[in-house]
Amino acid sequence: MKAALLFTMVLIAVMSECQSVRFGQLCSGNSSNRRRTSDSWGQGKYGAGRQERTHQGLDIVCNDGATVYAPFNVKLNGKVIVYTDPKKAAINEGINLSGEGLCFKLFYVKPDKYSGEVKKGQRIGTMLPMQSVYPGITSHVHVQMCDKSDPTKFF
Repeated sequence: MKAALLFTMVLIAVMSECQSVRFGQLCSGNSSNRRRTSDSWGQGKYGAGRQERTHQGLDIVCNDGATVYAPFNVKLNGKVIVYTDPKKAAINEGINLSGEGLCFKLFYVKPDKYSGEVKKGQRIGTMLPMQSVYPGITSHVHVQMCDKSDPTKFF
């Protein structure tokens, strides 16, 4: 009984800590992590409809060429390939990250490196030229949790 109670208390503490995690600034020029809303290409919210699927991340406004920062202390866990379509090669990159008990990916970012650790607020890389592939879209970093759950609560 004591072991079960202790386990429950530890689990609650861990869950509370994870839920209090907030992403710091992701992109230069967007200190409040303003989200992409609606544009001619669709919506940036989690679960938004796409042609034959749903959007599995949250889009944070980020100008092409902007500096992308670590939202908290993170470990860089390798490259992400976003697309298989060669017409989208200009933005076909991203990075896997973990930190604060979270595992997530940032799409459309050219990382400075693919492994190691980066402290909160330090540069991770550069926003890729989204306008060259999707003219008129609100350029953005796509934040996707590794388990494809909704990242909105962390913003």
